[in-house]
Amino acid sequence: MVLHPGEPHDAAVSGRLNWLRAGVLGANDGIVSTAGLVIGVAGATTATGPIATAGLAGLVAGAVSMALGEYVSVSSQRDTERALLDKERAELAEFPDEEFEELIELYRAKGLSAATARQVARELTDRDAFAAHADVELHLDPDELTSPWQAAAASAVAFTVGSLLPLGAILLPPPDVRVLATFVMVIVALAATGYLSARLGSARPGRAVARLVVGGAAGMAVTYGIGTLVGTAVG
Repeated sequence: MVLHPGEPHDAAVSGRLNWLRAGVLGANDGIVSTAGLVIGVAGATTATGPIATAGLAGLVAGAVSMALGEYVSVSSQRDTERALLDKERAELAEFPDEEFEELIELYRAKGLSAATARQVARELTDRDAFAAHADVELHLDPDELTSPWQAAAASAVAFTVGSLLPLGAILLPPPDVRVLATFVMVIVALAATGYLSARLGSARPGRAVARLVVGGAAGMAVTYGIGTLVGTAVG
């Protein structure tokens, strides 16, 4: 297999790309949810106070929810990974010969000859048997398990950054153009995040951008319409 320069085959590079992709998606969630909220309120009233209150409440609630959800999810994943690593460590201590033969078979399954697989398994076992099994059998790096706190903080920050865009767009312009300004800003931001997430995932950006733009525009139109109806009925 030929490795071309610049391809993200290194695990650290792949991990950074995953973090960046998650950050982009988190920011996109902040854009969509906050935009729908503030535009819905703007449909009901032109007063700045209620719009700002709703937007800030949505930002805080969304950031907390995203952080909590990410913390719980990553904690569960980390607990599972630790349990698998503990089991592998115990098996190596109790059945070293069987585990060595298993390692050989894992490398043979990857396409190595029997002799080469045995040689590779021997060298890696002599160096660090546990690390070798964790890598080939479990596809884990014991020293690089994802931190739940780090994941939660990253998710909250990404959501907050995304939320600030529609919040600023709805509050800064004059009341008569604030909805249009927010709509335009959100469409541009969704197009940018859709393009970036597609590029990070090595996918075609056209469909990703179209999905986000159409979905975001439809969501804002619906919430604005509902807000207008509610504002008219209450008024």
